Amino acid sequence: MSEHGTGPAAGGDAPGGSPGTGAYQAAAAPMPGATTPAQPAYGGGHSPWAPPSAHTPPVPPYYPGYGGHPLGAPEPTPAPTTPSRRAGRLRIGIAGLVAGALIGGGAGAGVAGLLDDPAATSSTSASAQNVVIKNPQTATTATAAAAKAAPSVVTIYVSSGTNSGSGSGVVLTGDGYVLTNNHVVTLEGTGTGAVQVRTADGTLYDATVVGTDPASDLAVVRLTGASGLTAATFADSDKVQVGDVAVAIGAPLGLSNTVTDGIISATGRAVATGSTQNDATVIDALQTDAAINPGNSGGALVNGAGEVVGINSAIATVASGSPGSQSQSGNIGVGFAIPSNTAQRIAKELIANGKATRAFLGVSTRTAANGQNSDLGTGAQIVSVESGSAAASAGLQVGDVVTAVGERPITSSTDLTAAVRSKAPGDTVTLTVRRGGASSTTDVTLGSAN
Repeated sequence: MSEHGTGPAAGGDAPGGSPGTGAYQAAAAPMPGATTPAQPAYGGGHSPWAPPSAHTPPVPPYYPGYGGHPLGAPEPTPAPTTPSRRAGRLRIGIAGLVAGALIGGGAGAGVAGLLDDPAATSSTSASAQNVVIKNPQTATTATAAAAKAAPSVVTIYVSSGTNSGSGSGVVLTGDGYVLTNNHVVTLEGTGTGAVQVRTADGTLYDATVVGTDPASDLAVVRLTGASGLTAATFADSDKVQVGDVAVAIGAPLGLSNTVTDGIISATGRAVATGSTQNDATVIDALQTDAAINPGNSGGALVNGAGEVVGINSAIATVASGSPGSQSQSGNIGVGFAIPSNTAQRIAKELIANGKATRAFLGVSTRTAANGQNSDLGTGAQIVSVESGSAAASAGLQVGDVVTAVGERPITSSTDLTAAVRSKAPGDTVTLTVRRGGASSTTDVTLGSAN
């Protein structure tokens, strides 16, 4: 049931047609006192853990990816040109940038001194610093949002043999279900281990992994013996707008209960992380300039009302090998979060079944390139159609080029993957398809895949 694609081994697509030279990478993080070997107000009023009201995607993106991305399954990627911290690296069409999943405390220049002192790291990360509004007259939007949401954000510690790391999580229920990233609980795919969770008030719990979904980079853990936790309130991420207030809460570098603020920089951003077919993840992301760093992964991105609109998952950094760059860096104002509607749907399935489903089109694609500029994508070209799939039932053929999903433009294979994954199995979408010199539209009812 895989949907594999083929694509160019070099080059890449960038916004506006500029060549992309960056890649995605992840930053493994040590637990306090441990070392790790080198290895990324909207719709107000929803009650905690409310299901999304619709499965429609965010507003159309303009972010082109690169060829060869499958729909509903990770894409084979070119060999890395520099060492990676996630079993390889993946090119991205943001010129000169790399992005990576954010496990925990490890980072680059500027924080090495903190991380080189296990005692300092341990004492800082263990302290509880609840967010309280002390002076309402001078409180900002971020103050109110943090006071509302911070009690629902936790720090997650994972250890397995000689590997260990930390990340963040969001409380789903009062009895201890917590949502986080898959790469947090699997230590960047190196295997699951012992999990402990520290709540915002400083209480430390043992926890077990309930289920993981690598395709969406989400996971659910449950705290042992927990009760009376403060469940987060989720907003409708389809109502998020560019320019809205965005507040990130988590444990960057192991520093629990850290709050940063900014805005929503973009919606519907097709972002791919990972480097191999079994490791790659494509998310239809919210982009923010709120400072997020290694350790924020799995934490909350909230609106001005303190409602969760996204689960922080990856950042972009200056590509290693670029003049003056480090091999691993922190925040430069380009971070990505999994939209709350997608996160809630996946979390519910993980709690109920231990696994999740995703929308499935049933094709392999590659980026259709402009004849005069191989780095400028013009759509997702179908290279194979799976028999009996949603695509086959809709009459899609090899050679067809998908240029839009609904009103959302598609310029690359990655765009199409993200657009499909923003939907739920059984949703009907309208595809604009170029066949020969003519374009037409066709309705497709998406299938389901694990």
